[in-house]
Amino acid sequence: MNEKPLVLILCTGNSCRSHLAEGLLRQYAGDLLEVASAGSKPTGYVHPLAVQVMREAGVDISAHTSKHMNEFLNRQVETVITVCGNADAACPLFPSQVNHHHWPFDDPALATGTEAEKLALFRRVRDQIAAVFRAYANGRRDARSTTATVTK
Repeated sequence: MNEKPLVLILCTGNSCRSHLAEGLLRQYAGDLLEVASAGSKPTGYVHPLAVQVMREAGVDISAHTSKHMNEFLNRQVETVITVCGNADAACPLFPSQVNHHHWPFDDPALATGTEAEKLALFRRVRDQIAAVFRAYANGRRDARSTTATVTK
């Protein structure tokens, strides 16, 4: 009965933002939540600069894979978080879904310019995602401790 609720993070391509969020939320609340990511039109790869900027933050997402959201239709998904507008519009309602949050972020995969300019955008988006998902994890942790206190 101690199964962790599944939080599914969706983005269109499942190559950048959703993997940044998955890695960070797993770091912040992996003890409380099962975390996965997927896309409505997955690219089939995780962007190398996403892997690089997460490594800089001490999070290894090099083993992540790009998946289609339909792979989760038969899973008990408690919360869906969309991190881009297209995924929010294409998001199915999962049968067990209780919560849906939409927190859009710029797409670093669209970055142009020098390697340094691209990395700067990836880092900015990573840091924005980190702030939002750290707050979300803290809220989930607070809610859990409040529920545990009330049920004692």
